Amino acid sequence: MTAVPHEQHEQEDGSRSAACLHGRRIRLTARRVSRFATAVANLIFTQPADDATLADWQHIHNVIIPTDVLSLEEVRERAGRNHLVVAYRDGEPVGCMTVRPPAGGNPTTATVIARILPAHRRQGLGEQLYQRGLEHARALGATVIETVVLATNEDGLRFAHARGFTEFDRYILPGDTIAYVDLRLT
Repeated sequence: MTAVPHEQHEQEDGSRSAACLHGRRIRLTARRVSRFATAVANLIFTQPADDATLADWQHIHNVIIPTDVLSLEEVRERAGRNHLVVAYRDGEPVGCMTVRPPAGGNPTTATVIARILPAHRRQGLGEQLYQRGLEHARALGATVIETVVLATNEDGLRFAHARGFTEFDRYILPGDTIAYVDLRLT
């Protein structure tokens, strides 16, 4: 699903403003539209099927969540129970996603986690990855969507809040010093 504005309005200076998917208005300049279109047009999503792609997913995860560094074996195990995706732009891995499907005690709740490397943020890539994960979770029957973000990841928390997620839990895993924040789409 592409993040396309619902309404566009021509401004006196020739730029446009748009009412976006999340209700906020942004000013669309030719440069901003061009940069967004280029970033999104060159984005390819791949479900890891080999060790090289799993290693790309692992690298992005470990950069974004340095408190929970995963081995390749742990990533393989996650790929067996979750839907993993790597986002590439111009052949370079820029983001990864996890969709934890509804299961057991919560048959209608899925967790969607989109991660974009810091150098590639604020270009519409996270939105594309998130929307893809949301669609996958809904196709699995999820009616409740959650996400989890490391408390020190201010960009990740801002991204989640801007899409309508609200915090419902905060916890520190044994041996960790940084909290995880659980959020639910409202």
